[in-house]
Amino acid sequence: MSGAPLAALDPGRSKCGLVLSDASGEGIQQALVLPPAATWDQLRLWQASGPLAGVILGNGTGSQAWRQRLEGLGTEIHLVEERGSTLAARQRYWQLFPPRGWRRMLPEGLRQPPRDYDDVVAQLLLERWLGRPLARPA
Repeated sequence: MSGAPLAALDPGRSKCGLVLSDASGEGIQQALVLPPAATWDQLRLWQASGPLAGVILGNGTGSQAWRQRLEGLGTEIHLVEERGSTLAARQRYWQLFPPRGWRRMLPEGLRQPPRDYDDVVAQLLLERWLGRPLARPA
């Protein structure tokens, strides 16, 4: 990595997953689920506080419009295959946040995260790009 953080975006119509890596590329510094307008504002804020090494963008729904918009940030944009990422992110969610209480009793295939997990999808896209899992603060 270049010493600058990477951002990853899982674009959506009503909400987007967004993560920011640390400068070393070893972990996640911030993870958010935001409406599209707030996602754009957050990306601009991150870019203004220190240049991003790039933005990893899922190539699914809405990616073309986002790609055009992201060109205004002045950073590299990298498309990542998004196919199967929602299901994979559900599994990754439970790795990052192990189930507690009664959720532990459910078979893994029946567990649903208790919140929107678009940020985990964005993290998964970043991990696919880097080719390795990233740590996330508790």
